[in-house]
Amino acid sequence: KNSWKLSLVLFGAFVSVGAAGTLISFGQPEADESGRPVPDRFSDRPLPVAYLLRALANMRDFNRSIKDPISDKLLPDPAQPPYYQPPYTLVLEVTGILLHSEWSFRTGWRFKKRPGLDVFLQQVAPYFEVVVYTKDTMMNLDPVLKQVDPDRQFLHYRLYRESTRYRDGVHLKDLSCLNRDLSKVIFVDWDAKAGQLQQRNCLVMRRWRGDDRDLELIDLAAFLRMLLAERVDDVRGVLDFYSGFEDPMAEFRLRQQQLVESQEAAKKRKAAATAGGGSGRKAGPLSGVGLSGLR
Repeated sequence: KNSWKLSLVLFGAFVSVGAAGTLISFGQPEADESGRPVPDRFSDRPLPVAYLLRALANMRDFNRSIKDPISDKLLPDPAQPPYYQPPYTLVLEVTGILLHSEWSFRTGWRFKKRPGLDVFLQQVAPYFEVVVYTKDTMMNLDPVLKQVDPDRQFLHYRLYRESTRYRDGVHLKDLSCLNRDLSKVIFVDWDAKAGQLQQRNCLVMRRWRGDDRDLELIDLAAFLRMLLAERVDDVRGVLDFYSGFEDPMAEFRLRQQQLVESQEAAKKRKAAATAGGGSGRKAGPLSGVGLSGLR
């Protein structure tokens, strides 16, 4: 019985010392270069009250710094002539879109590249500003991305968990902090919740779980080339259309196939008309892929 009382006393003393240390750490005023306290809005209060109020304010600021992005301006200003600024910004989650991660006691974390990743990056990087925006930490993922793109030739910017906005257990990617025109931003993720702050910019793809037969990145590259070729003024209109389908890339593949069939049929009609002395009408190069249905 006495040992229980002693344990409670020691535990109470430990908690009290910890609380006092936290109060002193968060509650002490800032100091200037000479070490003298800098007056603030709490300086005119009694010393214990000032420390308590200052500690509470600093803890609120610390909590906000964890939950909010490290900056309201995560990317530098767009390049101005004579320097080249790509017309569109492509924002990509890494895990589940570009890579698949697995963990075991024997090997720890291991990452696998999605089929077609190298070709995908080679095709989009010259024409898009490519930004990795992930809920993973820099410590875990940066060494992997350095192996994927050691010279930063393809992944132009890398934003990690500290750049997300944490709400209700979800790391949100706040595209308004990218310092870019949102009409030119395409955000690709498998988790619809991650882009809920700017849903119209989101292209939600199926999560890749390591299947070697997957070709979604090849389809995504073709989709992005379509946007580029059509010089879309506001990508959100196209993304709105494809967000209505459970599998946007499957719908895009279907429309591509319909386009090919339509073009082949038009060629046959033109050849037949030419052979008969008539003339045929030439089909547009991208009509039917996805944008024609929006007009």
